[in-house]
Amino acid sequence: MAVRVALVGLGDIARKAYLPVLAADPDVEPVFVTRNPAVRRELGRAWRVTETYERIADALSTEIDAATVHTTTPSHRIVVGTLLEAGVPTLVDKPLADSYDDASRLVELADRRQIGLMVGFNRRYAPAYREVSQWPDRDVVVLHKHRRDAADEPRRVVFDDFIHVVDTLRFLVGDDRVVDISTRVDGGLLLRVMLHLGAGTRRGIGIMDRASGTTQEVLEVSAPGRRRRITEIAEIVHHESGVEAVTHRDEWLPVAVQRGFAAMCAEFLDSVRSGRRLVAADALESHHLCERIVAATAK
Repeated sequence: MAVRVALVGLGDIARKAYLPVLAADPDVEPVFVTRNPAVRRELGRAWRVTETYERIADALSTEIDAATVHTTTPSHRIVVGTLLEAGVPTLVDKPLADSYDDASRLVELADRRQIGLMVGFNRRYAPAYREVSQWPDRDVVVLHKHRRDAADEPRRVVFDDFIHVVDTLRFLVGDDRVVDISTRVDGGLLLRVMLHLGAGTRRGIGIMDRASGTTQEVLEVSAPGRRRRITEIAEIVHHESGVEAVTHRDEWLPVAVQRGFAAMCAEFLDSVRSGRRLVAADALESHHLCERIVAATAK
């Protein structure tokens, strides 16, 4: 029997990352939920989805099995809360909420109702990042994620963007012991943020410059005798025993696979089909660290 999945919010990320995965799965029956009637008509025709609704309540009345949430961050508290209260396993784009307190309340609600909740940290599922996560001797992890001319209010920068750096560092370093937090704020706008984590002798450094001359993500991982540099989660430079090799982006590999969305959705759907409840406790720790970073911008 097909799994009925409500896609709530049909903006850019839903169209690029989730729809190509969910709509292509023959065992998924997509249901669209958006307040925009033009988007309902356009995407309903494009993806041959006949069930489209304006309100979550209307979709819930049709017995939804699961939901993915792609609405604006400030709306997550109500949207995700409504789905959890209705007993619907939910996968939500990061962040779960734009504050630790609100995120914590949603995780507590999911635990109290015993409903699966997953936060969309797709980099944990990206093939290039997962490979280096298997290096038991990885020693230094450095993640650059920069934006061109994008200085903004600290909370928005940290929770909507830098949270990817925070969570990926936690994933690859293996701990979240904070060694140092450094920020640069000018005129109430966050220009730069750096995070230094430690786990035993292993170290991780995350850097975001919001006033840089480029928009780019680069991950560098070092271990004894080898080093890996991954650009845009796809282009890989291998250094091993003094020899350099380059693996170029596979132009035929779908972006959703390259960036981890396909594997992440597969994990979520498997949990729904098997009745295995996903717990968002670890994702909540990334939100907790983000709250500490926001506090540091005020010092």
